[in-house]
Amino acid sequence: MVYRIVDPFNALRDFQQALDSTRSSDGFGRGTAGSGAFPAVNIFSKGDDCVIVAELPGVNKSDIDINVRGNQIRISGKKDISYDDSVSVHRRERDSGNFDRTLTVPIDVESDGVSAEYQDGVLAVYLPRAEADKPRSVTIN
Repeated sequence: MVYRIVDPFNALRDFQQALDSTRSSDGFGRGTAGSGAFPAVNIFSKGDDCVIVAELPGVNKSDIDINVRGNQIRISGKKDISYDDSVSVHRRERDSGNFDRTLTVPIDVESDGVSAEYQDGVLAVYLPRAEADKPRSVTIN
């Protein structure tokens, strides 16, 4: 009979590394950061530019903040769900509270040209590519 021994210290070390990486994230760190996968996003290219489409059902437009630096976009805000005091809640599956998500796009963004639209719980953020990041043709002499 073979007994397989699982080292609990490996699990603790992995957990500590995950905590350390979360604590050291400044919101504009490398890669994708934030608390959870909310809002759910799609990022795609449109010509030279990028577009982020985020699902934010139940979030007020005034509660959304968008910040851009280089090739990173931070979407943060809060989602409030409130009920009248006379209501008795039997099941609660819809999350509420603060959200914060930082995304990295494959281009440098011209931050002055960024625009956003919000309609029916869907946020679209248009990210124009910075002139310095656009490919240039070189003439050979």
